[in-house]
Amino acid sequence: MEGLKLRFPQHHHPEMPLGAGVHAIGRIGDTVGLVGDDDAPSVRLFVDRRGVWMTVADGAHGIHVNGRPVKRMAMLRLGDAIYLDGVEMLLVSSRPVEALPEALRHVPGEFRGDGRVVVRGVGGRHHGRSFTLESPRLVGRSEDADIRIEDPDFAERHARIEMIGTRVVLRDLGSGDGSVVNGEPVRDAVLSPGDQIVFDQHHRFVIEAPAAPGATPARMQAAEPAVEPPPPPRRNLHLSWLLLAALLLAAAIAALLLLGGH
Repeated sequence: MEGLKLRFPQHHHPEMPLGAGVHAIGRIGDTVGLVGDDDAPSVRLFVDRRGVWMTVADGAHGIHVNGRPVKRMAMLRLGDAIYLDGVEMLLVSSRPVEALPEALRHVPGEFRGDGRVVVRGVGGRHHGRSFTLESPRLVGRSEDADIRIEDPDFAERHARIEMIGTRVVLRDLGSGDGSVVNGEPVRDAVLSPGDQIVFDQHHRFVIEAPAAPGATPARMQAAEPAVEPPPPPRRNLHLSWLLLAALLLAAAIAALLLLGGH
């Protein structure tokens, strides 16, 4: 992955870039930051082209991701909130969330979308549930909402997730605080597979969709050089040796039979 960084929403701490490799993080004074292996880091973040993994050091406590305790290891997504010793860190990207083009702002979503595109709950009341985008999905407090958030302060019609052609679109319907996509506050946005949406701070969803053949997701870039494949085995030479050995064995058996006959 490319352009990753940790943001500290509640501390006056500069954003921490996360390039490919291993990043040891531990307590530094009243906050947390990069430390050496000799400084007993609480967690380590592993970043490569496949994604981001976090491991927890033996004996470390109070490590949470999106409010859930982590004791050993967790795979992280853009927009995840990591809590270490009470300090919040947001995993974000230097790439901005794709804004909804002006030409699409007043285009209605398709009634028949794509059933393979799914809004999957990964936190909050709808954790584990999936909502296909065969039709637009209303998010809100109202009883007719497809994704219902039962909070008295949440708007009855907060937002709508729908498809315009092959694009997944998040439309704000006049909510007070908007939504959060990959850790960034937004109103309207074009969503990509893997994007994480947060409503009302606790209700988390991820966009999932089949990848197009040969396509690379827009927010995922290889951070490591491709490894050259090994040369193909020399099968022809191997077969030639086997054939020669078989001929020699047949000749030896024939000689033994001939001598035995005399």
